[in-house]
Amino acid sequence: MGDDIGVPGRPERPLCVAATAVQKRSPFTPEGRAALIHSICHIEFNAINLALDAVWRYDGMPEAYYRDWLRVADEEAQHFTLLHAHLQDMGWRYGDFPGHDGLWSMCEKTKDDVLARMALVPRTLEARGLDATPLIQAKLKRVNTPDALRAVEILDIILRDEVGHVAIGNRWYRWLCERAGLDPEATYPELVARYEAPRLKPPFNLEARGRAGFSAEELRALSAGSKD
Repeated sequence: MGDDIGVPGRPERPLCVAATAVQKRSPFTPEGRAALIHSICHIEFNAINLALDAVWRYDGMPEAYYRDWLRVADEEAQHFTLLHAHLQDMGWRYGDFPGHDGLWSMCEKTKDDVLARMALVPRTLEARGLDATPLIQAKLKRVNTPDALRAVEILDIILRDEVGHVAIGNRWYRWLCERAGLDPEATYPELVARYEAPRLKPPFNLEARGRAGFSAEELRALSAGSKD
């Protein structure tokens, strides 16, 4: 796949499969925990490429935009390194389980529109990580083995940094909307529909989303929608 135009170089493994083909494993078994850590490791690997793609693909943005996304790429690389080291301590390596290309497919869809990229990658797909991480941590705490608790610690670091990454996406999304004379809250659902982005599903980590720059109105809408 590394020879395809626009697709970054990748190792031969992991085998990329459809999201529906990724086998679900229980975190209450050693192999299941390794598969869980591997899946997060794969997300972080893709996130490095997503951040770098945001840097090289879009011309004419302010210098601060490029500095922001280079910092994100560096932090995503740190996350990958932490997770891969932990996976190796558990007796596995990156590539030992299959992965899917869900994140990269949205990157491809939005390649011609930086506004859509900011709307639908950091503040949609990455923001889902803010919602999912505490749930994963709660499961790992119930497992209560040394490797599970170490994973909880690593996820604390990742969650802290991802709030900042989503905030960067929010900041540049709003900047682009202002430059184009668009209302950011009215434009977002239009972009979701146009690019067939995944629908947001509860539960939502409203506290983390608030720190990441979502408006009070957006948080109210999410909260109201989760009660429907």
